[in-house]
Amino acid sequence: MSVVLALLSSVLWGVSDFLGGTATRRLRSAAVVGGSQAIALAGLLALVVGRGELGELLDEPSALLPGVAAGAVGALALGAFYAALAQGTMGVIAPIAALGVLLPVAVGLGRGELPSTLQAAGIVVAILGVVLASGPELSGGASPRPLLLACGSAVGFGTVALLLAEGAADDGAGVLHTVTTMRATSTTLLLVLLLAVLARHGPVTGLPGRRDLGLLAAIGIGDAGANACFAGATQGGLLSVVAVLGSLYPVVTALLARQVHHERLVRIQVVGVAAALCGVALLAAG
Repeated sequence: MSVVLALLSSVLWGVSDFLGGTATRRLRSAAVVGGSQAIALAGLLALVVGRGELGELLDEPSALLPGVAAGAVGALALGAFYAALAQGTMGVIAPIAALGVLLPVAVGLGRGELPSTLQAAGIVVAILGVVLASGPELSGGASPRPLLLACGSAVGFGTVALLLAEGAADDGAGVLHTVTTMRATSTTLLLVLLLAVLARHGPVTGLPGRRDLGLLAAIGIGDAGANACFAGATQGGLLSVVAVLGSLYPVVTALLARQVHHERLVRIQVVGVAAALCGVALLAAG
């Protein structure tokens, strides 16, 4: 079940990132992140209240503290990621950001996790696939700004993965509580940032309108659902394995970008996608 949840998180993250990258081509990245997360937060709070767990959430420091930290780090990482997507090639920026998987893999192995031989091979092949998919930008000739933003988001995403696993370690309720606290923190920070920008510069262009609400909802719900699936996957599987499976969302993003925006994938990227899929097969078989 952990394999299914981890792969589902990749699909949801991949679709959400594609939609977010598309939206930032005409809207401000901070507005896309803030708006989508505010909508997701409203849905999560409604779910918590409907389950009668609001008091439990506020009294549960084991999920509260990791959620707050994940929300703060995640807001910065998402902002950097969407800015990179808006300035660079979507099918290349996403794989670079996915290199954040190295952090939870290293922590999992450092804690004494022992993947099987097939799983160990799958980890290597899948990560190699992500690196190969990043080949064109790494070869030079591209602006360094989107690459630096993508690298910064990679560190942030890896940290968030660790915090989600920590917050969800106790029970099923810990998943919902951690994700909700994470969204509350990130939304608050982003709204404060937006108000500061408005106070300093006055009305700005590139803010979402009513017609963008559906798109923002899809982005926010997809991202929150992916976080929940990943956190749930860590409860029943090795962090080093789950982290790799959850990091394969660039395959979804790149394929959607190719299909919808007609972004060209060169041969090395195609090889990288194929390697990532082979890594998934090895991890699942192990």
